[in-house]
Amino acid sequence: MPGREAERRGALCLGLLLHALLGCGSAQPPAACPAPCECSEAAKTVKCVNKNLTEVPPDLPPYVRNLFITGNRLGRLPAGALSAPRLAELGSLNLSGNHLRVVEAGALAALPALRQLDLGGNPLAELSPLAFGRAGPLEELALRGALREQGALLGLADLLQAGALRNLSRLELADNGLLLLPAGMLGALPALRHLDLSNNSLVGLRNVSFQGLVRLQSLNLSDNSLGVLRNGTLAQWRGLPALRRISLSRNTWVCDCAIEDMVAWLKESDQVEGKEALSCAFPEKMAGRALLKLNTSELNCSAPVDVPSQLQTSYVFLGIVLALIGAIFLLVLYLNRKGIKKWMHNIRDACRDHMEGYHYRYEINADPRLTNLSSNSDV
Repeated sequence: MPGREAERRGALCLGLLLHALLGCGSAQPPAACPAPCECSEAAKTVKCVNKNLTEVPPDLPPYVRNLFITGNRLGRLPAGALSAPRLAELGSLNLSGNHLRVVEAGALAALPALRQLDLGGNPLAELSPLAFGRAGPLEELALRGALREQGALLGLADLLQAGALRNLSRLELADNGLLLLPAGMLGALPALRHLDLSNNSLVGLRNVSFQGLVRLQSLNLSDNSLGVLRNGTLAQWRGLPALRRISLSRNTWVCDCAIEDMVAWLKESDQVEGKEALSCAFPEKMAGRALLKLNTSELNCSAPVDVPSQLQTSYVFLGIVLALIGAIFLLVLYLNRKGIKKWMHNIRDACRDHMEGYHYRYEINADPRLTNLSSNSDV
C-alpha cells in the first residue's frame, strides 16, 4: 500500500509538472512597445510625445486605453490608421499638436470604446463629415485652436448635423477666431452638457439655435466680441432647464438702447457667472459702467417706432397729395375750357390750311402741263 501511494503521488507530481511546462510554453509573450514610445501595461497607457513621427505607429500594444501621440508631424490621419482589432479598448486619444491638416473619412470610425478625443493645436484644413463613420461613441471632443480654417469648421458642422456624435457631452471650440457659427451646427447634440466657445471673435448668436440642447449645463462665451444679446437668444436660454452656468466676461458690450432687454434679463437671471463685473465697452461716455447699474434713462431709449404703421401713414399721405394735384389740374382745365376750345379750333384751321397748300403743290408737280404753265407765267 505505501508503494502504491508513492507511485500515485509521483504520477500526480509528474502531471502537474507537465501541465506547468505546457502552460509556460503556450503563454503569450508580453506585447511589445513601439520603439519611439513609452508604454505602461499597468496603467494601460502609451505615450509617443515629441518624437517627430509622421504616422501613427502600426504596432501599438492591444492593452492600450490611453494613447498620447502629441508634438509630432503626422500631417494627415488616413482611414485605418487606428483600427479596432488592435485598439478595441482605446478610450482616450490625444492627438494634439501634430501639425494635422486632414482627417479623412473613417479615420476614427473603428474605435468602439473611444470616449475622449483631443485634436487641439492642429491647423486642420479638412475634417471629413464621415471621420467617425455614421455614428460614434465619443463623449468629449476638444478642438481648441484647430478650426481656424473655414473648411475645417464647415466639416465639423456637417459632421455634427449628420448626428454622428449624438452621445457628445462636452465640446470645446475655444481659441479658434470664430466670427459666427454655421446655422444649425448644434442641432443634433441632445446629450451635450458643456460647451466652450471662449476666446473667439463671435459678434452675434442670431443664427445659433440652443433649443435642442436640453441637457446643457454650462456655456462659456467669455473673451469674444459680443455687443448685445437679442431677445431670441435670451428666450432660448430661459427655456433650458439644466443651464446654470453662463460665462459672458470680457466681451465688448455696446450700451445703447438695444441692450435694454439684456440688462433686464441680467438683473433677474441667476444663470450668469460674475454678472456684477460685466461692463460697457461702447460708447465712450459709457465705458466701464456696470451693466447691472444701467438705467433706461441713460440709454436714451425713445418710444419704439412701428415701422409698418409709419410706412402705411406715408403711403396714405402720398395718395392724398397726388389726388389733390389731380383735382387742381382738372379744375384748371374746366375754368379754361373756352380758351382751350378756341385754341384747339385754331390749331385745327392751321393744320387744314397747311394740308390744302401741300395738296395744291402736289397737284402741280404731278401734271406737266400745269408745271409748264407755271413756268411760263413766271417768265
